[in-house]
Amino acid sequence: MGLRESKKQETRQLISDCATRLFIEQGFEQTTIAEIAAAARVSKKTVTNYFPRKEDLALDHHEAFTEGLARTVAERGSGEEPLTALGRTFRTALHEHSPVVGFTGPAFARMVADSPTLTARLRELHDQREEALAAALTAAAPDPDPAIAPRAGAALIAAADRLLFRRIQELTLAGHTDDQIEATLIPEADHLRTLLAAALGNHPTGRWQSDTRGPTASAGRSTA
Repeated sequence: MGLRESKKQETRQLISDCATRLFIEQGFEQTTIAEIAAAARVSKKTVTNYFPRKEDLALDHHEAFTEGLARTVAERGSGEEPLTALGRTFRTALHEHSPVVGFTGPAFARMVADSPTLTARLRELHDQREEALAAALTAAAPDPDPAIAPRAGAALIAAADRLLFRRIQELTLAGHTDDQIEATLIPEADHLRTLLAAALGNHPTGRWQSDTRGPTASAGRSTA
């Protein structure tokens, strides 16, 4: 990364950090772009150049979030089934307490929960995540029978994905530590793994290989 690109990344991160602090302190709806610009010591135009949507200042990892499931399927190992790859990736993220699966900390989780705008945006991101997964599953089985199968598989996996994300957020807001949440989610995710395996059966987009490493579903800080 060159010096110019490095400076741009630093500026972007500074703006994001200042915005997150103000959102948590004041609430998302109550915080203005002007206040964020002043806190970061940049112009309002600079803020909007880096973050065209105000929601993106809070859910600043939205691109990685929306593409996460699809990327796991596309980059899985040779011969590895999509569900196996998704389960492995989720288990890793769960052990790492990754924000991508919902580990955001209580202050951030409360800020999102209290904001109708961010709650709506998060739903949009989950929808985009599902659409990207459907495209990846279609590519994994280019001649599905019936043609709707990859979309159906993506819908089921995405539903589990959303459920696990919400569970982590709920437990965070209830005061559970990250370690406690991890311990709770492991058996719950394993149960979802069983349900998905039964629902998806032996179709190429959902065939389940025996894998003791983790659940089949993978979930998304934010956020985005």
